Amino acid sequence: MTTLITPPARLHSWLLRSTAVLLAGLLASAVHAFGFADVAAHAQKLAAQPYKPAPRVLPANLRELDYDAYRDIRFKPERALWRDEKLPFELMFFHLGRAVQEPVRINIVESAGVRHVPFDPTAFDYGRNRVEVHQVKGLDYAGFRVHTALNNPKYKDELLVFLGASYFRALGKGHAYGASARGLAVDTAAPSGEEFPRFTEFWIEKPTRRASSIVIHALLDSRRVAGAYRFVVTPGADTVMQVTARLFLRAPIAKLGIAPLTSMYTFGENQPNAEDFRPEVHDSDGLAVQTSPGEWLWRPLVNPRRLLVTSFESRDPQGFGLLQRDRAPTHYEDPEALYERRPSVWIEPVGKWGQGRVELVQIPTPDETNDNIVAYWVGAENPPVGKPIDFAYRLHWFSPAEPAGGKAWVVQTRRGHAGFKLAPGELHFVVDFDGGPLRVLRSNDTPPEAAVIVDSNGELREKNLFKNPVSGLWRMTVRVFRRDAAKPLEMRAQLKNGEAPLSETWSYIVPPERDRP
Repeated sequence: MTTLITPPARLHSWLLRSTAVLLAGLLASAVHAFGFADVAAHAQKLAAQPYKPAPRVLPANLRELDYDAYRDIRFKPERALWRDEKLPFELMFFHLGRAVQEPVRINIVESAGVRHVPFDPTAFDYGRNRVEVHQVKGLDYAGFRVHTALNNPKYKDELLVFLGASYFRALGKGHAYGASARGLAVDTAAPSGEEFPRFTEFWIEKPTRRASSIVIHALLDSRRVAGAYRFVVTPGADTVMQVTARLFLRAPIAKLGIAPLTSMYTFGENQPNAEDFRPEVHDSDGLAVQTSPGEWLWRPLVNPRRLLVTSFESRDPQGFGLLQRDRAPTHYEDPEALYERRPSVWIEPVGKWGQGRVELVQIPTPDETNDNIVAYWVGAENPPVGKPIDFAYRLHWFSPAEPAGGKAWVVQTRRGHAGFKLAPGELHFVVDFDGGPLRVLRSNDTPPEAAVIVDSNGELREKNLFKNPVSGLWRMTVRVFRRDAAKPLEMRAQLKNGEAPLSETWSYIVPPERDRP
């Protein structure tokens, strides 16, 4: 029997090499393990400290840029991060300026570790602006955008933008930018005034050559709340973002808006503008809500004269979103804005969200330059200070298809009379339905009925339902009397066959006369 004895020097050398390999492996594992838990720990530590607003260090010539001058500062596409490596995703960055003056810190998570992406003024074309390198030395970026081959395998389009406060927006295939999302809404439309949390730092995981998704971590901070977010973004015809979040409160918050969406509605079918040649101007035309029992609600948007806040109570909602259902270019007549290509945005909760409400805020706006529509989820109980608040959801950026459940949906809502005179206090509505079981009705089938409900401030005076022989849509007409013009009037309607629902529920609110659009 032969015994192999390793000389002490060789044994020492072998142990050193083995230890180095082991440590390298552990270090690599630690780097790869960077993620949501690390950002959450950072947020928890931040929430235990007094809030510190971000310093604004912009030179005056950048701070005072007007809209066109700021747009003249452009990131050079050839300087996109990862372009030379031909990865499926690329990053480009935004410059600080008049619109966004608070910097964000951007980091990249790689196999070698986490590294900060320093601001580089040579990566920008400043156009006609006179900016010296020494004036912007030491700044950070305002935000970033992600590019990928969304529409053409040979060209990387914009997919996603994070810019300003906690705002972000994304695109599905064939879309033009429209509605936005936010990380959080705090006391929106509250008398005390709204607080705008912002993403202060990002960690973006470097994708592999075969990656179909990109992962982004973000740190949120504001006066009363800090939080950690993780976004897994998968592009496509339906671009999906898997969102995971954990919040830590510094102080009580009266209204915490989860999964907020922001959009614009100026005028449309239910609220035409005789002074504009365009028939409709909006990024979204309605709020859709799917409650836990399976009911689908549709509320057409309005541009009110005064702030209008309404809500839909629910327990464990299946989803809600701001949709752009109208996809006909001739309904907008705007080949530059391309409103018919604006994405619909849908929130799909992951897990049970409990009792609460979907709140819709509609703000008056004189034109399309202002986002005036906000929708979000508010839990029934105020979140406590000191206890982590966890939630997750999927965010879909898509073109609307037939609503789930096989029910008919509202195609359009119109308001006004045609060829007849309304009595004082009367209002007339025309609502078209299509899809689902309405398309398979035969001439000898029992025709559907319109179940219409008005609140205590109204009286239903007439309703009709018939199939439009020209369009093939089912048209419901409703004439109601409003008892007190100084109070709002709310109505609901659904097409039924007996007790069986055939359509989603049309839900409409008429603001008080003094606030009437």
